[in-house]
Amino acid sequence: MNRLLDLFRNKYFIAAAAFVVWMLFFDKNDMLSQYEYRSEVNKLQEEKDFYEKETAHVKKDLNELNTNLNTAEKFAREKYFMKKDNEDVFVIIKEAPKD
Repeated sequence: MNRLLDLFRNKYFIAAAAFVVWMLFFDKNDMLSQYEYRSEVNKLQEEKDFYEKETAHVKKDLNELNTNLNTAEKFAREKYFMKKDNEDVFVIIKEAPKD
């Protein structure tokens, strides 16, 4: 007990404890802020990965469209429902499964 009182009377211990408390709870970059920043960085990294994959997919599709005429026709028919003058287009939409 006496040793504990000596520790609390030590000015260096008090200064160090005050510094630690200040840095953990009251500073601009406290623990809660660091957790929020890390969460945001992780979310943004996931978005970045998603958009990089999408960009690669779109570049692949663009390359196919520029090099193959049949692919361009298929793309126009599927995405924009284009057709030749003497054709009929039937669009089949799948219903969502009922629970």
